[in-house]
Amino acid sequence: MKNLLILHGAIGSKSQFNSLASLLNNQFNIHLLNFSGHGGEAFKENFNIPQFADDVLVYLEQQKVESIDIFGYSMGGYVALYLAKHHPEKVGKIITLGTKLSWTPDIAAKETKMLDAEKMEDKIPTFAAILKDRHYPNDWKTVLEKTANMMITMGNKNVLKDEDFKLIQHTIKLLLADNDEMVTYEETNHVAQLLPHATFELLPNSKHPIEKVDIDALSEIIRAFYS
Repeated sequence: MKNLLILHGAIGSKSQFNSLASLLNNQFNIHLLNFSGHGGEAFKENFNIPQFADDVLVYLEQQKVESIDIFGYSMGGYVALYLAKHHPEKVGKIITLGTKLSWTPDIAAKETKMLDAEKMEDKIPTFAAILKDRHYPNDWKTVLEKTANMMITMGNKNVLKDEDFKLIQHTIKLLLADNDEMVTYEETNHVAQLLPHATFELLPNSKHPIEKVDIDALSEIIRAFYS
């Protein structure tokens, strides 16, 4: 069976993809990992896309996997594309879902407003409790703070620019939930046009949070793409 690596998003963890993995494990050898600082993994010196890409490289070396197909959700898709640009030999085909590809100072400021721990505790305490449990023994508030700082840095200096996308030669499918409130059709379609071997598809009846994605439909797309 083919190896398939599933990469989680910002402030997420691999445990969010257990249901998807169970739908796919009869066709793929599923690999899941937590980026450093997520899901209880220790923080590294850096908390950014290059570090998370390095986490993947270390994992592949540990698993003795030379190259792997990747499904990357949200930030995980960005990490997959970064790997395709900087370590092309390690990556096969890629699917991204709900990946924020356009970063400016204004966009970063908007995104970081949603990472205010105090507001979360006040307005959505259930979600705050989920994050506390998800990242234990790490402090979930530190995860949010580091994520916000990373986004601000990306807003000022995007690590993947238009000219980088043009150089990625991998076969890629960019997916976007039809009701995604965080990622736009325009930015996803723009990058799909830049990538030499990419297709763009809307995932019906879905929103940005992975818990609000039609997992059955997603699993069928994944099966068809990597077959």
